[in-house]
Parts: sequence; structure tokens; C-alpha cells
Amino acid sequence: MESSVKPRRTRIQREKREIILEAALEVFSMHGFRGSTIDQIAEAAGMSKPNLLYYFRSKEDIHNTLLSRLLETWIAPLREIDAEGDPVTEIRSYIRRKMEMARDFPRESRLFANEILQGAPRILPMLDTDLKNLVDEKAKVIRLWMRQGKLVNADPYHLIFSIWATTQHYADFDVQVRAVLGPDRGGEGRFEDAARFLEQLFIGGLVPRG
Repeated sequence: MESSVKPRRTRIQREKREIILEAALEVFSMHGFRGSTIDQIAEAAGMSKPNLLYYFRSKEDIHNTLLSRLLETWIAPLREIDAEGDPVTEIRSYIRRKMEMARDFPRESRLFANEILQGAPRILPMLDTDLKNLVDEKAKVIRLWMRQGKLVNADPYHLIFSIWATTQHYADFDVQVRAVLGPDRGGEGRFEDAARFLEQLFIGGLVPRG
């Protein structure tokens, strides 16, 4: 009877897979899943198509691997919201972490947006389970803060959605943001400016008056 345990990958195999995934991220974020090909990814990775297919079975295999990693990275800041922490501090930190992701992971953001726009055919099961369970958990935390009078009463789900939408805008529409801000305000400082504004927008609307 054959063993079902998969052999461990060597260091070189792991490195090759990472090279392929990095190249695929660049290709998918530019062309989307449908517009990308194995040949494009192989060329970007600097290897032949047969060599690439030794490490990944198909374009779908590469794409699914990227999306699985991406979803975990994307929801990590939400996991860090601490129910025992100060609500204003926790929400401000969450906004900051999401803005940092918009700044540091624009390709990953575009990859995720492309998948969602196509109806999330490859990650819908993860959205229905992992993401939903986490959002439900954090929504309960936010509701508790509201019942305690630490935040004004509001819909915690739409609060989370609004933070997603406003922060991810600076990744997905960065070209537009830089064009409108112009050369004087369109540099790296735009992310700090945006973070301060979003803190003011959300915190100002959530802190009870008086």
C-alpha cells in the first residue's frame, strides 16, 4: 500500500515555486485570470513552460495558490482587532493596517478585486466560511462596544465594508488618485494623508458626543 504522505519539497523546489508565484502575481494583476496564460507566466519567471508545469499542474493551480495566500493576508488585520482593547484604538489601528496593505500590496489587491468582479468562482467557499466567520466574530465585538456606550450605535457589518472600500480604493485606483492629487500631493505621503482623513472620518462618526 502506497503512503499518502507527500514528500517534503527541497529548498530549490520551494524557491522555484516562489519565483513562479511572484511572476504569476505580476501577470494576473495586469491581465486578470482569463487574460493570462501559462506562457506569459513562464516568460516572466524566466523558465520554460514544461519546467513551470513541473511545479504547478496548471494556470488554475497557480491562481488558486495565490488566492489562498492572499485571502489569509487580506483578512489578517481584521483578526488583530482585540476585544479587550480600547475601541477607538483598535479601529484606528485597523484602518492604518488596511492602508499599509493598500500601499504595500497593490498587485494582490488587484488580483483579489478581479476575482470578486468575476463572481469569486475560485474563492467563494472561503468567503462563505473563513471570511464570514471572522467578520461575524468581529461584528459581535463591535456590537458589544456599542452596547457598552463606547461607540455610537451603527451596523458593524457596513462599518467593516466601508473600511474595506475606502482603504482598498488607494490600491485599486492608485493611478487615478495620483493623477487627481497631482505631483505635489501624489507622492508617498498620499497614503499618510489618506490614513489621517479616514481616521477622522470613521472615528469622528463613531465616538459618542459628550
